Formats: sequence, C-alpha cells, structure tokens
Amino acid sequence: MTTQTSRAIHIDQHGGPEQLKLVTVSVGDPGPGEIRIRHHAVGLNFIDVYQRSGLYPMALPVQLGMEAAGIVEAVGEGVTHLQVGDRAAYASQPPGSYCDLRVIPAKCVCKLPDAISFETGAAMMLKGLTAQYLLKRTLPQGGLKAGDFVLFHAAAGGVGLIACQWARALGLQLIGTAGSDAKCALAKEHGAAFVINYSSEDFLARVKEITGGKGVKVVYDSVGKDTWDKSLDCLASFGLMASFGNASGPVAPMAPGILGPKGSLFLTRQTLFTHIATRETTQAMADDLFEAVISGKVNIRIDQRYKLEDVQQAHRDLEARKTTGCSILTL
Repeated sequence: MTTQTSRAIHIDQHGGPEQLKLVTVSVGDPGPGEIRIRHHAVGLNFIDVYQRSGLYPMALPVQLGMEAAGIVEAVGEGVTHLQVGDRAAYASQPPGSYCDLRVIPAKCVCKLPDAISFETGAAMMLKGLTAQYLLKRTLPQGGLKAGDFVLFHAAAGGVGLIACQWARALGLQLIGTAGSDAKCALAKEHGAAFVINYSSEDFLARVKEITGGKGVKVVYDSVGKDTWDKSLDCLASFGLMASFGNASGPVAPMAPGILGPKGSLFLTRQTLFTHIATRETTQAMADDLFEAVISGKVNIRIDQRYKLEDVQQAHRDLEARKTTGCSILTL
C-alpha cells in the first residue's frame, strides 16, 4: 500500500470561517469502487457554508468541499469508466474536495472532455449539474416549452448565470432576481429575459407586470426565507415552487393548506445528490452539461480565485454575497 500526504481543509466544530483549518492528511490507495485523484482546481459552493456553519450538521471532524477537477492517479477494483491518467471532474458526496489529493467513490466522477479546462471543470460540476436538473428534470405540470416564464432567484450567482444561459438556449423567458443593479446587469448579459433588483423593487409586483398578471410556471429558489412568501404568490395556477437552497436562512414551517387557495400549487425541495445517485444518471446529466459548455450555449464564468490557504476569506465573501459567477480554489 502506498501512502502520500496532502494539504486539506478541516473543521473540528461548526461555526464561522475561522473554523476552517489547513492540515496535512495521509492519503492511501483506492478500495473497490474508488479512485484516487490529484486535484488541479477545487470548486466553492454555498453548500460548503451550510456544512461549515452547522445548518447542515456533519459528523465532525470533517474535510469540506463538494467538487473538483484533476488527474486520476489510481483506480480501485471494479471501476471501468476511468483509467489512470484520465482528466476527470466531479460533484459528489462525501465532502472532502478542499485538498490536493483524495480517495473518492468513482460513481460520480466523470471523464472531463479535453475541450474543458481543469478550472472550468472544477467550477461547473455542482452548479452546472444543479442547473441541469432544475431546468430539465424539475418541471411544472405539463413541462416547460419555449416562451414560458420562469422566475430564478440569485440569478447572478454560479448556478444562476448557468441557468440564465441554458434557459435562453431552451427558449424560456427567465426572470432573474439579484441584490444589486450590477448583478442584475450581469444576469441580463447572460441571458435573463428580464431582471429585478429585489433590494430596491417589489419582485412580486414586477413579475405580475411582466407576465400580464398570469404569474410564472415555476420558481427556482435558492434564497429561502427572504423570498419565500412572495415567490409562492408569483406562481400561476398549478405552478411549481422548486426550493433548492436557503442562502438567507431556512424557510419557516408552513401549512400545506395554503397551497390550495394560492392556485393548487406544487412544492418540492430538491437536492443534486438524489439526482446523481447512480452512475448512469450522473453520466447522462454530465454529458448534457458538457455538450452545453463545449457548444458555447453555456459559458462558465469564474469571477473569484483563491489559494487553498485563503479559504476563510473565500467563505466570508460567499456569505457576504460579494461573489458573482463561480469561485474556485487554486492549487
């Protein structure tokens, strides 16, 4: 058995960015169904903040990070879709991508096309696969077709900018919200049909105005507490409220009975890791994402780069909503 050392970011207890500690860990050989991968770049996501803070409690200590890209160094028994030397990228459980080198289950690791750089691969997997399952797999009754209105909160974030572009390619009229005029301009530039600055405008009134009073077929909401109530009122009858995050805090408990008078609404709470639970589904979704990026329909915008040792600052910037597009750790 070979053992190597790797830098890694651990937390020993839940709390603020100061809990993120740079440590040295030992990395062994992959077991059955696993690979060892040496990272070239690591993606940052808001779920990392939830896990660090304790909003999503973790068994401690834990190594954080959900996505990365690099080179496969070793392949365990039973792994057939990857070989030593392959360029690869992933978004996967369990956490642990904040490091140089790790052993990871192979089922969610995908071969990275040569046309996509390591930095782009690291930045796009979790956010791009999230946009894919939202726009392609989390659909209102009757589905979505060209010309339909959808509301997408935090449209200038990493998932949002990908969704703006992909929605435009699908012919959807995406109404994007963001917290500043500059972020709204960014969402518009990336394909949002309409933008609303929810810090200075009533997004419910604007959505009704844009849709001629009809509302939207689906709301994609990763903001949570601050946007929840008005989002429900933005929906047309039989519309779908698709929650996939809580950047402003968790939504308060609600009675299902309110969904009837508001138009017999549908409500779902989605998570990427249900969608990528099998090797086949992961690969199919990744192939769709790779095609969208290589074809130019979706451009992965990396606006922030941090060194691994500067991860505390990266988390502060994420929580302060200072970031746009994607953020990565460089190694």
